[in-house]
Amino acid sequence: MNTCLPSADTDPDRLHQAMRYACSGGKHLRALLVYASGETLGVTPERLDSAACAVEFIHAYSLVHDDLPGMDNDDLRRGHPTVHKAYDEATAILVGDALQTLAFDVLANRGALDAEQKLHMVSCLSLSVGSLGMVGGQAVDMASEGSMLSIEQLESMHGRKTGALIRAACQLAGIAACASDAQRQALDDYGKCVGLAFQIQDDVLDQIGDTATLGKTAGKDQAQHKSTFPSLLGLAQAQHRAAALFNEARAAAGKISDDPGPLLWLADYIQQRDH
Repeated sequence: MNTCLPSADTDPDRLHQAMRYACSGGKHLRALLVYASGETLGVTPERLDSAACAVEFIHAYSLVHDDLPGMDNDDLRRGHPTVHKAYDEATAILVGDALQTLAFDVLANRGALDAEQKLHMVSCLSLSVGSLGMVGGQAVDMASEGSMLSIEQLESMHGRKTGALIRAACQLAGIAACASDAQRQALDDYGKCVGLAFQIQDDVLDQIGDTATLGKTAGKDQAQHKSTFPSLLGLAQAQHRAAALFNEARAAAGKISDDPGPLLWLADYIQQRDH
């Protein structure tokens, strides 16, 4: 990923240093989803690199903007000061803008794919992160603070805010593999289940975890009076729902390939995370 970022001494150097800061650390789960999906479909890693970088840049940009004072107003991310705290608010806004556009530049101009595949990837990713996807989900989340959502509304919101990019990561690998319609549907089912389970985990960890382990401020959801899966279902039922979704994801993985090992490993890895 670092090779796709401008060097820290490239003018404007402060912006490029802040971009690299925003992309440092983290679990890179969305990139892992690209590689695991691609490996399951028999795609070589070098044909997946541009997609993996693109989803990580989009994810990093979303975190930088989510942490801003006008959004979630958080001071800690990945165990370090958020970008607007380490630099300043204006730089953080520009970092997010630059990382978002860089994601599409990487998809369009790098990688060993043909022009039709690149165009398909750009279309897939842009739809997943726009007003009908991730950004729209964030808008609903902000508008819902202080109100009680139904479980259906909560799942719909997080299906966009968190799930859309996770599903796109799987679909980008399917495009690189020229996967069949049945395989792409199974990839989408896998991504949808993992995405929702991942968000339920986040809600649970926000309630039971500590700031040092999470690398971000614990208890933020409750402090901001947000609807969460534990608040609507109860802690035990939320954990049970996440476990069921991981099992559904594993079943979907079995429909993608006779050897879905990478996707099964990744489901296990995500399910066991503590931050």
